[in-house]
Amino acid sequence: MAEPRWLNEEEMRAWHAFLGVAALLDRRLDQQLKEDAGITHLQYETLGRLAAAPGGELRMSVLADVLYSSKSGLTYQVTQLEKAGLVRRRYCEEDVRAVYAVLTDEGRRMLERAAPGHVALAREAFIDVLTPQQLSVLADGLDEVARRMRGGEGAAAVK
Repeated sequence: MAEPRWLNEEEMRAWHAFLGVAALLDRRLDQQLKEDAGITHLQYETLGRLAAAPGGELRMSVLADVLYSSKSGLTYQVTQLEKAGLVRRRYCEEDVRAVYAVLTDEGRRMLERAAPGHVALAREAFIDVLTPQQLSVLADGLDEVARRMRGGEGAAAVK
């Protein structure tokens, strides 16, 4: 077995900074959304993905993938959103295994109410803190990490 390539000081600094920012940002966004709209950050992202999808609906398995969520975790969130009247399920007649999450009119109104505060906090805590160049470099780097983790060409897939 090969000896691990330990992180040097700068690599460790970058790794810890990423982990810290991801956790802090998610916690603040979650808190803001719960206070302002009564939904979690993951529920907001679910509503947002549905709103952006054609017809306001996505197959549950596709929605789980784009949210980087387990299917069981997404099923729980969709159940909560369904109980609140923000989402409904649609079953596919052609494929009995296919279930779609569909954004309701109330879900769209919730997203419209929650979006201004969410965007303001995202901008204050993250976007406006960085220069356009830093944002570009960060987006490029994180896109590459995500591509490789999803099994992009020439990359070791992480399962």
